[in-house]
This record gives sequence, C-alpha cells and structure tokens, in this order.
Amino acid sequence: MSKPMPISGFPEWLPGNRIIEQQFLDRIRRTFELHGFAPIETRAVEPLETLLSKGETSKEVYLLRRLQAEAEEPRGASDAQLGLHFDLTVPFARYVLENAGKLAFPFRRYQIQKVWRGERPQEGRYREFIQADIDIVDRDTLPAHYEAELPLVIGDAFAALPLPPIRIQVNNRKVLEGFYRGLGIADPEAVMRAVDKLDKIGPAKVIAELAGAGVTEAQAKACLALAEISAADASFADEVAKLGVSHPLLDEGLGELVAVVEAARAHSPGLCVAELKIARGLDYYTGTVYETQLIGYERFGSVCSGGRYDNLASAGTDRFPGVGLSIGLSRLLGLLFGRDALAVSRPTPTCVLIALPSEEDRSGAMRTAAALRARGIAVEVSPSAAKFGKQIKYAERRGIPYVWFPANAETGDTVKDIRSGVQEDAAPATWAPPTADLFPAISTTFNKET
Repeated sequence: MSKPMPISGFPEWLPGNRIIEQQFLDRIRRTFELHGFAPIETRAVEPLETLLSKGETSKEVYLLRRLQAEAEEPRGASDAQLGLHFDLTVPFARYVLENAGKLAFPFRRYQIQKVWRGERPQEGRYREFIQADIDIVDRDTLPAHYEAELPLVIGDAFAALPLPPIRIQVNNRKVLEGFYRGLGIADPEAVMRAVDKLDKIGPAKVIAELAGAGVTEAQAKACLALAEISAADASFADEVAKLGVSHPLLDEGLGELVAVVEAARAHSPGLCVAELKIARGLDYYTGTVYETQLIGYERFGSVCSGGRYDNLASAGTDRFPGVGLSIGLSRLLGLLFGRDALAVSRPTPTCVLIALPSEEDRSGAMRTAAALRARGIAVEVSPSAAKFGKQIKYAERRGIPYVWFPANAETGDTVKDIRSGVQEDAAPATWAPPTADLFPAISTTFNKET
C-alpha cells in the first residue's frame, strides 16, 4: 500500500483534540437539554431538487451515486438524485412535515450531526464538519418571543465551554427588505446578498455589485448607510429613522429586532448587538438572523449562525414556521486548535495503569481494574509484565497519571502518582483520584488576534 495522503477538507483530529471535541459536544448537548430541546437525527441525504431550491447552494452539494449506478440504472433514477445535506435545517424541515402528526408543537429540537459542503477548504472551513443545531417550530404561527429566546440559549451553551466571550450580531431581513423597498429597489434579495459580503469584499466592490443589479448610486449609498448602523440597545431604531426611509415592512422588522436586542440586554448584557449589515445568504430566512463571533477572533467570522424561517417547512396548507441557530463546532475547534488555544491534560481517558509483576498476575490485575471501573475510574492493565520502570515509562508516554502496584509479600496494594512520585496504600473498593485527575481536563490560552 502506498503512503496515504490526507484529503483536504476532511479533518481527523488526534486523540487529544478528539477528547476536547467530545467534551464540547457533551456540554452543548447538556445545555440544550436544560432548555427543553429534544434530540433527533435525520438521514444524511436529501433529494437533490430540495437541496438546490434553498438559496445559493448548487456549488456546495455533494451528489450521491453508487459506483455502478450508471451502468445498471437509467439516468435520472432515484439514487442519482440524492445529495449529502449541506446543513441541518433543510432536513429538519422535511422531518417536521413527515412527522407532524406525531410531534407536539411548539417542537423544540436539537441535532448534532455531520454535514458536507463542497466549498474551498481553508482554515476553519471544511468539506465535512459537525454542526450543533437548535430549532423551535410551531404550527401555522410562531410567536416572535422565540426569536429572542434562542440567542440566550446559545449564550448559555458558549458560557459552559472553555472559550472566549461571544457576541451575537442580530438583524432582521424585514428591516432590510422594507428599507430597500422604501428606496424603490425592485430586487431586495439581490441587494441583501451583496451587502452581506461587505466585510469580505469591502464597500467599493459591494457598490459595484449593486450597480450591476440596477441599484442607483444614491440608493447604494443609502444601503451602505443602513449597513453601518450598530447598537447594543434599541437606539439603532432611531438611527434608521434618521435615514428618512419608510415602509410598513421596515417598521415591522424594527419592532421585532428591538424585542430581540432588549430581551438579550435584560438577561445577558453585552451578548447581542444589532448589526444592520447582517443578512445571511440562504433565501429561506424571513425574519431575525444571527451571526456569532468569538471576541478576540472576530476576523474569522461567524461560528454560530441562523435565523427565522416561515416557509421552509410547508406543503400545501400545512405550514410550520421556525427559528434556529447552528454552532459550527468543527469550524470553531479548528480555528482554536490551529492557534494552540486549547489543550488537554492527557490524550487518553485512562486514569490508572495496573502494573503487572508477571503474566500470572494478569487475572488479579483484571479484577482490580474491574473494581475501579465499577466506581467510574478509567483503567487499563499494562500490556506486558516488563520491569516496573518500563511500565511506568509506558504510562508516561500515554499520559496516564497513576500506576497501581498489586500487593506482594511485604506490602498491600499501592498506587503511585508518577508526576509527583508520591506513592500510597490503596484499596480498589475505596481509593479514588482527585476529581481534577478523574477525566482529561481542558486548558486554554486565548490571545486576541491582531
């Protein structure tokens, strides 16, 4: 076999980083459940026509086909029309429609799964990655207070993680669409997509793109003036009024956005800030939209995004509006791993290595290990009955903090902390390590980006 080569965009963490990832997953899951969200998992594939109907996604979707499908099946057969999902919201909408008769509404769901997106791999951008989503959907109508609730849940989830503080930037697409319509712009969606690129391509290129969409210079300047408005309280509404544009949809969106920002300010000051340049690129968003930045790492963009959608989960007369947020866990961790900002105390869950005086002692060592495991202590038995010095070196290489020595003719069982050299008497039924050593611990080193 030739030397294997990594495939760009498909991360495979080493054990230490995987332990960090799993601890993040556990804490995120626990926070979601504390807020009453129930777990689901959806299939990895969706009909291609469904995936291609939800915004600018055609370049991102991976087509799923069997190796022999072309030879065995006619073109257009069902397997040739499946794609791997590029997010979890579209599969969730389909799931709601299929299971509406079995779900209790409003339905609160969390979903933690892999996603596949065919974009150019770069730092923090992968083709295969894990998302952690929450959504609330209701039948027919969804009260606006859920749009204020979700960022508070995300705030709690991030607060439970060893991370820098976050700032959730919020806007409302009704504000944007109403403002653009008030200016007389015929295609608000095109303007939203252009303005949403402001941080990436700069004002000059945005103006050029708007001109290509038929927007006049005066209209473009007004759009950029709106995009410059930012506030952590309701004062942004006054700034919008000063621009002199009016439209009923603009007023509706401002009222909803004020409610979101003021709710966050009351419960978690500093968590949310209104940023009127945020639009989100997927066409199914209809109301509040969110983008989340790590403070000190702002130049890397959003690590948690989402928004309100009214028409995504609908078929005929059945309509299930919802609002959701998605944590890009792989993106978040990849950025921090790349800066050595996260580390783990040991790259193995093992807390204790049972030493072997001889192979004849393996059966007894296994009984000791079982007794410790029954009390929640992670244990492994030494792979061989080498000299104790070599067994201790094995534990050091693996990062195992304690070595257990079975009783002999002179002493009972003892356990040694190989970091400090302290050795003490121990019994499998009573001994326990300090809480800090029971599981691998995450340490952090966060530096502000320049």
